[in-house]
Amino acid sequence: MDMPLTITTVMRHAEMYHGEREVVSAVSEQDVRRTSYSGVFRRARKLFNALQALGCQPGDRIATLAWNHQQHLELYYGVICGGYVLHTINPRLFDDQIAYIINHAEDKWIFTEPEFIPTLERLKPQIKHVNGIVVLDTDDDAGASFRNVHVYEHLLAGQDDTCAWPEPGENSACAMCYTSGTTGNPKGVLYSHRSLLLHTLSTAVLDAGGPGANDVIMPLVPMFHVNAWGLPFRAPLVGAGIVFPGRYMGNPQVVGRLITQEKVTYGVSVPTIWQMLLDHLDRSGGNLDTLRKAVVGGAATPLSLFERFRDDYGVELAQGWGMTELCSAGTLNVPGPDFELLDEEQRRQYPLKQGKPIFGLEVKITDDGDNALPWDGVAAGHLKVKGLTVCESYFGATEAESGVDANGWFTTGDVATIDPDGTIQVTDRSKDLIKSGGEWISSIELENCAMTHPAIAEAAVISAAHEKWTERPLLIAVKKPDQTVSREDLLAWFDGKVARWWKPDAVIFVEELPHTATGKVSKLTLREQYGDYLLAQNV
Repeated sequence: MDMPLTITTVMRHAEMYHGEREVVSAVSEQDVRRTSYSGVFRRARKLFNALQALGCQPGDRIATLAWNHQQHLELYYGVICGGYVLHTINPRLFDDQIAYIINHAEDKWIFTEPEFIPTLERLKPQIKHVNGIVVLDTDDDAGASFRNVHVYEHLLAGQDDTCAWPEPGENSACAMCYTSGTTGNPKGVLYSHRSLLLHTLSTAVLDAGGPGANDVIMPLVPMFHVNAWGLPFRAPLVGAGIVFPGRYMGNPQVVGRLITQEKVTYGVSVPTIWQMLLDHLDRSGGNLDTLRKAVVGGAATPLSLFERFRDDYGVELAQGWGMTELCSAGTLNVPGPDFELLDEEQRRQYPLKQGKPIFGLEVKITDDGDNALPWDGVAAGHLKVKGLTVCESYFGATEAESGVDANGWFTTGDVATIDPDGTIQVTDRSKDLIKSGGEWISSIELENCAMTHPAIAEAAVISAAHEKWTERPLLIAVKKPDQTVSREDLLAWFDGKVARWWKPDAVIFVEELPHTATGKVSKLTLREQYGDYLLAQNV
């Protein structure tokens, strides 16, 4: 039968077959709110009726400034299945960036947490198209002074919980995310029903040990960051329970308690959040007895994190890779049948690879002249992709700004090697590679090496200007609490672990590293601060 590929089919399937599966949201450091998928979808119907009553038209962009919780999941389905476009905004962006993307997307309504009202009030003179705001998770308007202000629960209270969902075409736009804008303005990626459903199906069939109907998932990645890596669609599809940490995903004490209390079996997050959780458990003597699988992505992950999960807590940590432009996930590292044939050191290092592409994604690596490089695990080149869930162009961009070449390949900005079996290892971002005396040095490999030192909590390596070699690696590191290590000892740690000429020229110890709005180390900031350090020190 010729039926459209829409997210509405996920909602209908989940409500029919997994309707009683529990949805849990942290509402304070101690308390949770409980409902079910049926409860979420019932309220999503009320939301759709409310959006109609507000005068929303098909295709209108409906923005959210919201944490991970039940109401945000209701917005995912009430907006998307209602024929509108869900635009999730990262509240950690700078004010100018938030104003830019609200205007660029031409958002009509903004659903916001009370704590972000001051941000919107500051931006009100700059915002052009917004008809009004809806305040989440409160009984009042939090003092908002917009022309039209509603309280979410009041808005839903007067609405019927039945509706006739529209039947949008599968190529209709339904969701939108913006890149973090580390260079220039953020870029908008507009997702269709078809692309999101295909991405959901592709990730649901990954041979990754879950998530499945017997799992309870905790998304420790924000729902405003590439749709929480697709989990708001995947979890209902497969019938997994879901536990939302609310505004507490950065609070390891709350996260650890939720994992134990709600018997979470499957979690996904960026390295920083996982490291904070393990550090807390080490101090408190807690455990992860229910957690069966954890996934990490979004930034370079040190080998020590994989080993701590496995050796100290008995949890398998798998690495993935993806992009906003790919609907989120592009690969996942699941060792194949040849894994046991590798030697001990190869098996130890294997988790550092990003894994094989999901179904529907093609990959290749090229040199600077766009010539394809071999899949031999040695040659490193520019990683390019094409496939079912790869964006064709950015929202409102010209053809020259699309990032897609004449043959349909999207340039990711990553540098990678590919093994003969298709396993990818990202060796660096193109802009973060260090070219010393005409030869390339991987900042990621140096960072991974530095973070195996027992005294180092976090490390970043940048290119610093050098009088003789043009660029040389500079290590910026954060020590663990109560740990001491000298610059000389840390540099000596690299001996025998990397090529001699790769070894950083100097070390700078700092209290903390700067991070972007998506939790990645901001190497742009570090280069601005320390790019001339070697010249100034005459190193």
